[in-house]
Amino acid sequence: MIRINLLPAKRKKKASEFPIHFIPGIFVTIVAVVLMVVYYFYLNNQITTKKAERTAKEQRLAEIKEKIKEVENYEKDNEAFREKNKVIEELKARQAAPLILLDEVSNMLPKGVWLTALTDSGGTINITGVAFTNPDLVNYVQNLKGSKYMTDVQLIESRQTKIEQSSVYNFSLSFKLKI
Repeated sequence: MIRINLLPAKRKKKASEFPIHFIPGIFVTIVAVVLMVVYYFYLNNQITTKKAERTAKEQRLAEIKEKIKEVENYEKDNEAFREKNKVIEELKARQAAPLILLDEVSNMLPKGVWLTALTDSGGTINITGVAFTNPDLVNYVQNLKGSKYMTDVQLIESRQTKIEQSSVYNFSLSFKLKI
C-alpha cells in the first residue's frame, strides 16, 4: 500500500547561505568602529591633558603676575626710600650750614661791632650792623674774607650816623657761604 499524504508537509526551509563576500566588509566595519572608539578616547584624553596643562599654566601665570606686582611695588618703595634718604642727606648737609655760618660770623666779630640783621637770599648772605669806628668795620670785613667758609665778601654800604650823641657807622655787607 502506498500511502500518499495529501497534507502539506512541513518542510524545513533550507537555511540560506550567508554570502561570503560580506564577511570582509563586516570585519572592516568592526575594525573601523573599534579604531574610531579608540581614537575618540585618545582624543578625549588629549583634550583633558591639554585642559589640565592650560589650567596649570594659567595658575603659574597668575603667580608670576603677582610676583611682578610685588617687584613693581618693591621698586616703587625702593625709589621712595631713595628719595627720602636723599632728602635726609640734603637736610643733614644743610643742617651744618647755619651752624657754621653763625659760628664764623660771631667768632670773627670784633669788639665795637654788632649785628642788626642776617638774612639768606638764594645762597647770598646779607648782614647789616653797626660799628663804633671805621677800623672796627674794616677789621670785621677782613676777618670774614679770611674765613675758609666765606667767599665774595663785599662791603655794600657804610654810612656814618649819630645815635644818642655818638657817631657810629651803619653798614651792609654780603658774601656767599661754601661748605
